[in-house]
Amino acid sequence: MPGTVTSPVEIVQITPFGLWLAIGEREYFLDFRNFPWFRQATIEAIGKVDELAPGHLFWPLLDIDLDLASIEHPEDFPLVAR
Repeated sequence: MPGTVTSPVEIVQITPFGLWLAIGEREYFLDFRNFPWFRQATIEAIGKVDELAPGHLFWPLLDIDLDLASIEHPEDFPLVAR
């Protein structure tokens, strides 16, 4: 079968402190202090996430796109929109 098999992106849990995101076998925590755009977002908007390319995530209802590097190492990306 032609094509590339990709693991779906899934929001595992949303807490008052952040959200848990699963991609394949890995889980990532997006702390609202580092990713404030998600704090006031609806569950529907957070749950609609696509992996546009390997390691590149996009939330179309929020117009947010993030690279996994910024999720794994937010300290390397100090600019946060207010």
